[in-house]
Amino acid sequence: MSAFQSGMAILMLVMSLSLGAAVWRLLRGPSIPDRVVAFDLIIIHLVGLITMFVVTTGELVLLDTLIVISVLGFLGTVAIARLIEEGRS
Repeated sequence: MSAFQSGMAILMLVMSLSLGAAVWRLLRGPSIPDRVVAFDLIIIHLVGLITMFVVTTGELVLLDTLIVISVLGFLGTVAIARLIEEGRS
């Protein structure tokens, strides 16, 4: 195993642990805005993990998946933020 592959494996492990913390915040968040931020963080982590997987393995097919996940995550965050804002009015 090369130094690059070892480094990517360590980074994937750290990102996975951080993803677990974000999921915990999504499930236990005391308020809706906390959960929205956790949802956005989960999307960012998934994109990062898939990107590291693509760089490590060379599976370029997953790049389309990254774009779809990013757009859906953005739209979901915006939609939830608008719902929260309407509730405050």
